[in-house]
Amino acid sequence: MKVRSQSGWFSNGLFWRTFFLLTFLITASMVAWVASFRMVERGPRAEQLAAQIVSVVTITRAALTHSAPEMRRELLFDLASNEGIRIYPLEKSDRVMPPEDSPMVPELEYYVRQSLDENTLFASSVNDVDGFWISFNIDDDRYWLMLDRGRLDRTSGLQWLGWGSIALFLSLIGAGFISTLINQPLARLTAAARAIGKGRQPEPLPEAGPTEIEEANRSFNQMVADINRVESDRALILAGISHDLRTPLARMQLEVEMATLSDEARDGMHSDLAQMDSIIGQFLDYAKPFDASNLDSVDLSSLLQDVIASATRLPDVRITSQIAPTSEVAGNATELARVFNNLVENARRYGKTPDTDCAEIELRTRNEGHHVIIDISDHGPGVPESECERLLRPFTRLDDARGQANGSGLGLAIVNRIVLRHNGKLLLKGHDDRHGGLLVQITLPLMHHRRHA
Repeated sequence: MKVRSQSGWFSNGLFWRTFFLLTFLITASMVAWVASFRMVERGPRAEQLAAQIVSVVTITRAALTHSAPEMRRELLFDLASNEGIRIYPLEKSDRVMPPEDSPMVPELEYYVRQSLDENTLFASSVNDVDGFWISFNIDDDRYWLMLDRGRLDRTSGLQWLGWGSIALFLSLIGAGFISTLINQPLARLTAAARAIGKGRQPEPLPEAGPTEIEEANRSFNQMVADINRVESDRALILAGISHDLRTPLARMQLEVEMATLSDEARDGMHSDLAQMDSIIGQFLDYAKPFDASNLDSVDLSSLLQDVIASATRLPDVRITSQIAPTSEVAGNATELARVFNNLVENARRYGKTPDTDCAEIELRTRNEGHHVIIDISDHGPGVPESECERLLRPFTRLDDARGQANGSGLGLAIVNRIVLRHNGKLLLKGHDDRHGGLLVQITLPLMHHRRHA
């Protein structure tokens, strides 16, 4: 299960929080269960092993006591080869190593000494021979009885580790599955909300599953329907108002032409009417619906060259460019051309270099990974960094910052709306102390990346 984030595989997302929380709880439960089991079973296990040892010692001692002297050698051989039991005389010179330190050893020694003899000795090694050694008496003679350690040892630590690893692995798979079930509806909801933020129409969320998820998805679907209805109504209202306003504007232009006015007054009224017509056009552009299914391959380099050619014909614009040779994006050529023409016009109106009547515009593109980045900057009065985000809102103007009062405040809002609909990102950067001006940076996904995504 691959969960991607801005920095790589792992993130601070809900999936990994849920996964690691479940992993921690499962691991802690397993450790607590194993510890509790080993503590609870220690006494019964020690008593069981003690009974087994006592039985072996008692049977061996009885066999040696009641067997004929000439048969004891053969009996000892059979015990060693078939049962893994070895009998050695106990000498004072024996090099004895005490039993290994284990929580169960004291209890084992206690139960064995209760059944055999208080003076029974235990050892883990005698004369450098490893095993489980226990002493016993036959009349006045003392002997060592050695058992293979594996015959008495409990399940080894490696076995516990192996079983625990298998259980933990299966538990992690289960934790991942549970985390996916919990977070999948939230991931689907997040993707749908992100699509709405980019101006796209998401698929309706499934209204099924747990009650909380079902209600959340139903509410979200209803919200999307309400937004679409509001958007449609707003577009209809703006389009209707704009259309109705153009009729009296045309009448006013005709009346201005026929009226007896001075040239200065006539030019001023023509300018005001043209500005009103331009604002109405911006209303229509902002309200116009967008069909994301009709995106074609657009040669961005060629489109920008056309924009530059149109801009250089303006007397108050000087534009320098550095265009990447090949940049194909998926989009609507008309809409993308409107984006860059609006930005050039915005720089021409508000970004003239101080003490001049000319807007010096720089347009550069570069490819980075699967995206193309377009930078459009001017050297005008600039915009404070704190106001850059607000400029992207509809009907927003910074008259003091850019020194103008014309326009409807929809230019950058239209640009941002079109960029978002093309799966892109628009960023404004305010002036600095050296160069001044405003930098508009647009990031769009390249066409070959969309094909392989």
